Amino acid sequence: MAESQHNVMEQMTREGQKIEHASFDVVDKEAGPHNYTAEQWPVVRRMIHATADFEFNGLTAFHPEAVVAGIQALKNGCPVIADVEMICVGLSRPRLAHFGIETYQFISDEDVIEQAREQATTRAVQAMRKAAEKGLLDGAVIAIGNAPTALLEVIRLVKEENIKPGLIIGMPVGFVSAAESKDSLAQLQSVPWIITRGRKGGTTLVVSAIHALLAQAIG
Repeated sequence: MAESQHNVMEQMTREGQKIEHASFDVVDKEAGPHNYTAEQWPVVRRMIHATADFEFNGLTAFHPEAVVAGIQALKNGCPVIADVEMICVGLSRPRLAHFGIETYQFISDEDVIEQAREQATTRAVQAMRKAAEKGLLDGAVIAIGNAPTALLEVIRLVKEENIKPGLIIGMPVGFVSAAESKDSLAQLQSVPWIITRGRKGGTTLVVSAIHALLAQAIG
């Protein structure tokens, strides 16, 4: 791998790189035994690194093809469709630019808000419908860390409208439908997915998972 390729996936300073690598070493030592594959563990490790929460060693679950599919989608320069702007902001622009990846989120668009009001749904649902109407979901990495209704809508789109995302990262956090939406995603066999079981989740985890996949994509 060229030095420039290494650098785009690393911290920008040597000291930052040392701290990050030392943190990963701590995670590896303290996480204890796990059942993740060599390709899955870097995703879980980075999620633990981002949250200091070792429960994600166990709470994180993968479709058997998730990592390979996600890496290939990113290598292809697929779009990342997020439920909220925080995911788009949190992702490293240089890392995305290396593969020519664009990010999209529509939750604050005026037409999305208006349709949610008219149809008595949520903005998150309408945002995913807008992404589908724009033809952005097929082959994409769909990144959901906040809104269970967004994830439930994506599942509906897979089942009823035959969208075929490259990977669904379903990690909504919360108390209403969060766990249930992820359990529903885990029942899908036709589309690769990564989830965190139960109530825990969040945009930080989604960003961490995508960064981990980007690092493997460039490797």
